Amino acid sequence: MALISQTGSSYCMRAEMFQNKTGQNVVFSRAGHVEASKLKDNCIGFSALSSNSSRKAHILHMDNAAVGQKRRYSVVVAASPPTEDAVIATEPLTKEDLVAYLASGCKPKEAWRIGTEHEKFGFELKTLRPMKYEQISELFNGIAERFDWEKVMEGDYIIGLKQGKQSISLEPGGQFELSGAPLETLHQTCAEVNSHLYQVKAVTEEMGIGFLGIGFQPKWGIKDIPIMPKGRYEIMRNYMPKVGTLGLDMMFRTCTVQVNLDFSSERDMIRKFRAGLALQPIATALFANSPFTEGKPNGFLSMRSQIWTDTDNNRTGMLPFVFDESFGFEQYVDYALDVPMYFVYRNKKYIDCTDMTFRDFLAGKLRCIPGELPTLNDWENHLTTIFPEVRLKRYLEMRGADGGPWRRLCALPAFWVGILYDDVSLQNVLDITADWTPEERQMLRNKVPITGLKTPFRDGLLKHVAQDVVKLAKDGLERRGFKESGFLNEVAEVVRTGVTPAETLLELYNGKWERQIDPVFQELLY
Repeated sequence: MALISQTGSSYCMRAEMFQNKTGQNVVFSRAGHVEASKLKDNCIGFSALSSNSSRKAHILHMDNAAVGQKRRYSVVVAASPPTEDAVIATEPLTKEDLVAYLASGCKPKEAWRIGTEHEKFGFELKTLRPMKYEQISELFNGIAERFDWEKVMEGDYIIGLKQGKQSISLEPGGQFELSGAPLETLHQTCAEVNSHLYQVKAVTEEMGIGFLGIGFQPKWGIKDIPIMPKGRYEIMRNYMPKVGTLGLDMMFRTCTVQVNLDFSSERDMIRKFRAGLALQPIATALFANSPFTEGKPNGFLSMRSQIWTDTDNNRTGMLPFVFDESFGFEQYVDYALDVPMYFVYRNKKYIDCTDMTFRDFLAGKLRCIPGELPTLNDWENHLTTIFPEVRLKRYLEMRGADGGPWRRLCALPAFWVGILYDDVSLQNVLDITADWTPEERQMLRNKVPITGLKTPFRDGLLKHVAQDVVKLAKDGLERRGFKESGFLNEVAEVVRTGVTPAETLLELYNGKWERQIDPVFQELLY
């Protein structure tokens, strides 16, 4: 089932609309033949064509939708938990279809958006103990009823909320995550964060609950963290100790802030992917905010970042192959096909498929569901279980920063938008990092969680590179013309002094707090 035509390593798709078996029209992607020289620099175009003008079109939109094809697929993409039986397959998916799914994310520059996600720790104000599921359920219900959110259920459990293109979800240890809508400006992004925090506080203040903006749980051990009732997390909890020593810490005790950004073409994706990977250690340093474990300094500035180094090396890391000349959508698919799976969702249940790959699934050789073939829903779910420093879906996710207080939730997308959404700044970053070796990039990845901006790099410190990069981000934001550069003020002071947020917390711990951890809950309270 080839949805794309391949010319060299470039991909082009055309979306058309045909009637499915229920009488509804669905969008699918058709092969389009475009010269390779043009295609690398042009976005993929979509047009909806009705085969019968008297029929009403019900189009499955391409943002948060998968790609189907005439006679073969009608597609609805999963929320959480995944929808099932949404894709009815009569012919098997091919690798080309999986490549086409990623390529369908290409958008013209005027359609680029900013999607920001952040996690935070809920805790009881009186005891500082983590929220229990019963309290989280009360919070979900309160937000839904007061502010008109739709509930997301898994069986009898409420596990999330949806409102338009925003969603609130539940992480394994009860971390509360807002996945923001795709927005045009950083002003809208920061307003969205503020609105969310207002709604959360309106409900939690009556419950005696607060939220903490930090990258790693500073006080409590894994045994103290309540387990959330989500099926996929049970599979991950059993699997993690087999593939690394810190996977359970990642699940239950970390919080992050990340931004999701668009690309216009395969070439544009490659440029942004490389810049994002090269600079991710700088983002980690600028936002380092997790120096405590179980009440004491842990020896790291970003314990959250350190944890990813021994979680599961099959699905994490700096992806050196992204810098290969041959890299493109297809090469990322090849990588993802061989990352071990976690699960398949069938009949409202998660089926454990660990130690098997999506390549096995594509061949109908998945031992957990013998003979079954994957759908594009399965592929989308699988892509969410891969955790490199930059992740490719139908957009790019910048994943290197610790969670933090609300100003930093606006600063993180500002940093990346200023670099990746401005042609001049992006090219300057690519020029600066062009001769960085794979060994140097990995060295920064390994050392930054410990030494932050003071990490030695070539003839100086990483701080000096970070100063240049933050200036490029500021210039890029100014050229966008939305008066967004003020959102970088939070990191401007960090890069000027070379003192990370974690080092500021350690200074407080050793001084004003008299080596007591409890004051951090007030210091970083939303």
